[in-house]
Amino acid sequence: MNSQILVEVNQYDFSQDALEDIRNNAFATGQWPLVYVLSDEKKRKAYIGETTDTLTRMSTHLKHKDKRKLTTAHLITSDYFNKSATLDVESSLIKYMAADGKFELLNGNLGLVDHNYYQKEELYTDVIKDVWNRLRDEGLVKHSLESINNSDLFKYSPYKSLSFEQRQGLLGIMHALMDDSMETLVVEGGAGTGKSVLAIFLFKLLQTSEDEVDFKEFSSEELEFRELLEQIRKKYQKPSMALVVPMGSFRKTLKKAFKNISGLKSDMVIGPSELVKQNYDIVLVDESHRLRKRKNLGSYFRRFDEVCAALGFDKHNCNELDWVCMQSKKAVLFYDENQTIKPSDTNTQDFSRLKSRASTQVQKLISQFRVGGGNAYIDFVDGLLSNTLSNRKPFQSNKYEFELFESFEGFVQIIQRKNKKYGLSRLIAGYAWPWASKSDKTTFDINIEDMQLRWNSTGIDWINEENSEYEVGCIHTTQGYDLNYAGIIFGEEIDYDKKLNEIVIYQDKYHDRNGKQSISDPSELKQFILNIYKTIMLRGIKGTFIYACNQELREYLARHIPVHQESLIKQDVGAAIPEDFDEREDNVVTLYPKSIETELPLAAEPDPKEDA
Repeated sequence: MNSQILVEVNQYDFSQDALEDIRNNAFATGQWPLVYVLSDEKKRKAYIGETTDTLTRMSTHLKHKDKRKLTTAHLITSDYFNKSATLDVESSLIKYMAADGKFELLNGNLGLVDHNYYQKEELYTDVIKDVWNRLRDEGLVKHSLESINNSDLFKYSPYKSLSFEQRQGLLGIMHALMDDSMETLVVEGGAGTGKSVLAIFLFKLLQTSEDEVDFKEFSSEELEFRELLEQIRKKYQKPSMALVVPMGSFRKTLKKAFKNISGLKSDMVIGPSELVKQNYDIVLVDESHRLRKRKNLGSYFRRFDEVCAALGFDKHNCNELDWVCMQSKKAVLFYDENQTIKPSDTNTQDFSRLKSRASTQVQKLISQFRVGGGNAYIDFVDGLLSNTLSNRKPFQSNKYEFELFESFEGFVQIIQRKNKKYGLSRLIAGYAWPWASKSDKTTFDINIEDMQLRWNSTGIDWINEENSEYEVGCIHTTQGYDLNYAGIIFGEEIDYDKKLNEIVIYQDKYHDRNGKQSISDPSELKQFILNIYKTIMLRGIKGTFIYACNQELREYLARHIPVHQESLIKQDVGAAIPEDFDEREDNVVTLYPKSIETELPLAAEPDPKEDA
């Protein structure tokens, strides 16, 4: 199939005079469905569309205040195109070109569609790949599809095709914004239910000019969306908005994504303390379970106290959740109480009190979108760590790789093999080892079965840093992120007691100082640690691999998780290595060394200062 010429890409000047040249294109004059890209190399602006009436559509764009400033038109044509195919190619190009980063798109983000049609898998998957490769040849795009699929600009782009459940969630939020009696909306959902996607999608939608909103393919929901959006625009005009992200690492990632989206700016993504600068019409808070109170804040104590004083709060009886409510006319909080992981996180009781107010609405997201194992895997993880699975058979899914390893070397090997093939495969551990490499970068932090590893060398955007595949991340550098494969190390702080028939925690082997200081109730610490493992076990999209340091815990896990057969490790095959993948083999002695020696910068603490 790939040897066939599936598509043609023809370039024209984009001007009134150039329309005569476009008339010579048989597809353009024959009412044939095609896809087009309008662009300007110097201004780094582009617009993507599809049409069956090319000349009329081009004439309309030449009258538009922004599109008429574009200089080049590329027409993408194919004998295989039908209306469904061009809609699909258009949606795919919008999503991928937005993440490619060469151009800022003038497109709105409403109306992108994913739907089935004849020969979609058999033929049109190759058509879309061929379109992309030809656009790379033309210099319109920079990166391969494989690298884009693994990029943060793609994962956290507002250009998404929403599922039915996500569209219903978006509608619910929009209705809440129109309700004068509602001051706070709490959107509850577990890991992977699309909270970040909805937050970013809504932000872009409300910042998009009216003439760029596209309602096509919204069928029975179109009228409701159109009317709601028109009402919101009349009510808020140009709303002042902020996306609050409590964790510094994830905040940096979203700032980078916003910087590359037309109509959005990186300074729209802020930390909680920046709320002191102004009031907002609408504040969205992603990962709101990580908003903090005045406890175990380290160097952040001073800034916390300054903000409390500036806003008129008693520093001992308030939290960042209070700041959000004070500084916004409407607050939308995306929340998962099961991802509360340390004493500084705002109490669940404070969220409960907020939810009980007459001015608060609560909505729920249910469907799982990240993890290939779906809701069944989510329920399994919850039962596994709460020890409620009883005699249930080990979890298995033909859509999700999930295994327990008895050999640590084999465990490390499988993650590095997956990273070589798919990218974005990382080791993550519970905070069960001191951070020895903080002051001596030649020191290793973790020693298991004679293999030595280091904690993450940076606390900011670690997953995307050079050499991160040779290090071990923690909850603070992975919460909020997506991985293809996650290798989870259950450390020495967590075990299983056969006599008690329950998971137990050894406090002296848990080394997150700010994660345990001031906790007097062992059950509270246990819940924090279980929440940590629940959260990191839900990072992997394609699969999760497990290793447990303590033998009795490993035996407990083996009752419920398929045990990896070491003889099969060399048979592991997967997707082809991406064409622009850099193996960096010179950085290591072997692919799977006993001690992974790399030239690293001075390590940063696994628990970074998150909101300076």
